[in-house]
Amino acid sequence: MTNQSSFILIKNGRLYDPGERGKRDVLIGGDRIVKIAETIEAPENFDVHVVNGSGKLIVPGLIDLHLHLTGGGGEAGPSSRVPELPVSEIAEAGTTTVVGTLGTDDVTRSVESLLATAKGLNQHITSYIYTGSYHLPSKTITGSVKKDIALIEEVIGVKVAISDHRSSQPSLDELKKLASEARVGGMIGSKPGIVHLHVGGGEAGLKPIREAVTGSEIPLVQFLPTHVGRSQELLREGVELVGKGGFIDVTCPGNPSDRKETIESITRIFKEKDAPLERLTFSSDGNGSMPKFDEGGNLVGLGKGKVNTLHKTLVDFVRNQALDLPEALTLFTTNPARRLGVSDRKGSLEEGKDADVLVLSEDLEIEKGFAKGKQIVEDGQGIIEGPYEAN
Repeated sequence: MTNQSSFILIKNGRLYDPGERGKRDVLIGGDRIVKIAETIEAPENFDVHVVNGSGKLIVPGLIDLHLHLTGGGGEAGPSSRVPELPVSEIAEAGTTTVVGTLGTDDVTRSVESLLATAKGLNQHITSYIYTGSYHLPSKTITGSVKKDIALIEEVIGVKVAISDHRSSQPSLDELKKLASEARVGGMIGSKPGIVHLHVGGGEAGLKPIREAVTGSEIPLVQFLPTHVGRSQELLREGVELVGKGGFIDVTCPGNPSDRKETIESITRIFKEKDAPLERLTFSSDGNGSMPKFDEGGNLVGLGKGKVNTLHKTLVDFVRNQALDLPEALTLFTTNPARRLGVSDRKGSLEEGKDADVLVLSEDLEIEKGFAKGKQIVEDGQGIIEGPYEAN
């Protein structure tokens, strides 16, 4: 009999789904996990690629809720625009699901371009986007935030900036109206309709969210503020929101000492407030501009966010003994999947779910990666490329 289909069989790995399950085999067929068991024999009369998982850890692919797929920046003029993010860089970071976003620049960049990039990435990984940008009125594709979310498959919510000198300084009424549109659009489109808030270093902090919830029927879970780890004060505000049923997102620092400080602060404050870690997520802000401003708001330096800080932060949580591996994994897998409303197929390793799988070494380094059932990482290197990356 000729080969009928292709399978991938990962043998003898230690499975974290993200809970620790001991030694397991994982069979991947098409874009799904077909079977998980202590022992699985390769299906006869089928083309099967066997991966030796002995001494390795098998974990879910990482989910990044905030990436600048088409590049960020531009605060210092056209030459400071960050270029489009290569798919190989995303793959190498162990990220199998992303949410793309615009930033400060919605003049030379568009939501249409962001959507096109996400559609292209969907050949390899799973990609969503936020409509809108830092500013109101929101830049959209259909002319309506509600319609974008309801009708366009990749649009999962809307972005706006608060507490930042680069934002449009949205009023309370504007923020409530935006949240209402996102909520209704999400209901019609069977999506969470997230209002993803870039939170700057301004004095208002998370106050606009509190006021919007207090002065309306909009539930707190509609909002997802990000960059909440930028200061101790802001983080404490965020943890208070978590205690009231909200979600917060923390940007993974690129500097190892900053990561250590952020991890220590998060574990300490969450413990002090007895807040549930289930409502905490991390994102990389990858490929976004990292501008530095002086006290007068003048730009004094530029940097670029790295996609791989997501994996590095996961590793540091475990190596610094802040959390064990199953607990740490939830922050980068099950929690963001639940926030995106895709936990029925993403965020954990279960039969019937999407085959987004990482094979890690004992010291948690990425050795192999699979997204939608196809291999994207081999020996720690991304093996997929966009059509122009090799040129």
